[in-house]
Amino acid sequence: MLSRLTSSLPRVASALPGSFRSASTLQEVLAAQVPAKQAELLALKKEHGDKVIGQVTVDQLIGGARGIKSMLWETSNLDANEGIRFRGYTIPECQQILPTYSGVAGDGEPTLEAIFWLLLTGEVPTKAQCDSLTAELHKRAEGLPAHVVPLLKSLPKDMHPMTKFSIGLTAAQTNSVFAKKYAEGTPKSTYHEHVLEDILNVVAILPELAAVIYRDTYFDGVVSKDTSLDYSGNFARMLGYNDPAFDELMRLYLVIHTDHEGGNASAHATHLTGSTLSDPYLAYASGLQALAGPLHGLANQEVLGWIQDLQKKFAAEGKEVNKDTITEYYNASGRIGNLRYAYPNVDSHSGVLLWHYGMTQYSYYTVLFGVSRAVGALSQLYWDRALGLPLERPKSHTSAWLKDFCEKQ
Repeated sequence: MLSRLTSSLPRVASALPGSFRSASTLQEVLAAQVPAKQAELLALKKEHGDKVIGQVTVDQLIGGARGIKSMLWETSNLDANEGIRFRGYTIPECQQILPTYSGVAGDGEPTLEAIFWLLLTGEVPTKAQCDSLTAELHKRAEGLPAHVVPLLKSLPKDMHPMTKFSIGLTAAQTNSVFAKKYAEGTPKSTYHEHVLEDILNVVAILPELAAVIYRDTYFDGVVSKDTSLDYSGNFARMLGYNDPAFDELMRLYLVIHTDHEGGNASAHATHLTGSTLSDPYLAYASGLQALAGPLHGLANQEVLGWIQDLQKKFAAEGKEVNKDTITEYYNASGRIGNLRYAYPNVDSHSGVLLWHYGMTQYSYYTVLFGVSRAVGALSQLYWDRALGLPLERPKSHTSAWLKDFCEKQ
């Protein structure tokens, strides 16, 4: 797995001011943070709103807005040298400081609950806070609407798993708290409270939606739970895996895929749809539609496919291969990448590891990605509403306008 740091890092909840230390539940921590964050953003806009950050080129305008700095995204940032940083922490740093299932930071992989807390609040949670969030998510999962599982089971078995996943989440929107409260005329100042309810409910039900799809598409349709485990361990049981090593893989997988800045397609689609005040169910369903695109969510499958093609080539040349040779090929390609100073994307690891543990259903990999990415995209959606971010509405130009502009320049 990824290497761990040995140094201790200071930014933990106990170092925060008293008003924050007194908050123990996720909702209390966020409620204490919101007023200060709102004031900070308002002051920043008032004092520095006219300052220029960058310059858009014709290439960027035509080329999908790549590299244009035009989004506020609190939860993560891509570092050119160290990869993704979650609230300022690299993946190895998160492995060192975030609570694990065993309760000892650095002993095992961080839990999904720990990274969820970190992304939402910017604080490193305690094990007790993670355990409380585990219990809350298990409880909220019981609220999956009764019509959703029969609907999923009624779909054709050969329908793509991501299509089923999007249908299932959209069907569960009947439980949206925000949609109901908005229809009742709730004030804008309370939007984030109702959005948080939806976010927690969406994250809670996604494992069951994903597991029903997996078991019904590829196996006998039976889904068994074990809520004595954490979010990831219970998800592994629902998928049909009963191996503590696979539980650890699932913790690692779900953590490292949660967030990847705001400009990626699934995160941006969630943000854009949410900016219209669509509730989190519909907003993240948009994110899933974007994630289903081959240029986004297919990355780990394509890495695995490339390595398997290499494996076949070597086999054709008479070189001995076995099931784990694929992992050896991955390790070799990673060393080559490091020699070229290429920092590997998380998708370069995940497909190979899933294959190693026996999950060979390629088409399902993106559903796992979808369970994870909800945590990052929806954590930011909470702050979109808490900070009152507006409807996203960029300006566009026609090619005729662009040609005329360039000729005049």
